[in-house]
Amino acid sequence: MGLLGGIYAIWLREVKRALRDRGQLIGGVSRPLMWVLIMGIGLNPYFRGEVFGEVRFAIPYTYIQFIFPAIVVLNIMYTSVQSAVSVIWDREFGFLREVLVSPLPRWAALLGKILGGTTIAVFHGCLVLVLARFADVNFTFEQLARGLVLMFLLAFGLTAFGVVIANRIRSFEGFGVFSNAVILPLYFTSSSVFPLDPALTRAQTLVVYPQWLVTLVEWNPITYAVDALRGNFIRFNQFDPNVGPLLLLAMAIGFFAWALYDFQKA
Repeated sequence: MGLLGGIYAIWLREVKRALRDRGQLIGGVSRPLMWVLIMGIGLNPYFRGEVFGEVRFAIPYTYIQFIFPAIVVLNIMYTSVQSAVSVIWDREFGFLREVLVSPLPRWAALLGKILGGTTIAVFHGCLVLVLARFADVNFTFEQLARGLVLMFLLAFGLTAFGVVIANRIRSFEGFGVFSNAVILPLYFTSSSVFPLDPALTRAQTLVVYPQWLVTLVEWNPITYAVDALRGNFIRFNQFDPNVGPLLLLAMAIGFFAWALYDFQKA
């Protein structure tokens, strides 16, 4: 079996295992349905030009359109990080040891595993895109292709990050608790459910929001992932549109390098 054959075999194993996990599939479907139907429709009437003193938000989109790209990110975040729990399974049942002593280079084994998790995460992101028409989000084929590239980079980086977590946590329960403790704060401080109005200066923004919250949003890398997908699917960017794709690429490379460093020591 050559190098590509080894990567393919590990990728296929990850994909098959994820597809047989009905709980993960149900979560991938129910999560966007809940957000679109309950949060999106429920809060949609309140997402209008709000006035805070002399400051007025001017968001030319409905709330359901606004959060739609963020729901794609949420589905990818959960699936990417949770897919890395397979590292703990493989370590518990001895499969990881067999892979590490095989002729396949460790970077190739890690790449196959991460690509498997990435594939499933992008698939779960696409489950949200199926609801696009229902959310009144329309995009061209070119936007879809560009969105898939962004989703792939995000899923790849987060799956690698999940492997980093799995290398440090030995129990399934601990992994679940810790990953949720990471995912939820990152998501809710990523400008996913409320906008920082781009028409405001930083000083004006600090009048509307507390400084600690603005700082968390601006330092959160998921903010720029949400912004990149938002710019792609509904043509609305709060930040420089070039930052998001570059940051996603940097995350993918950086977290893979970090995961590989840990994997080499395993």
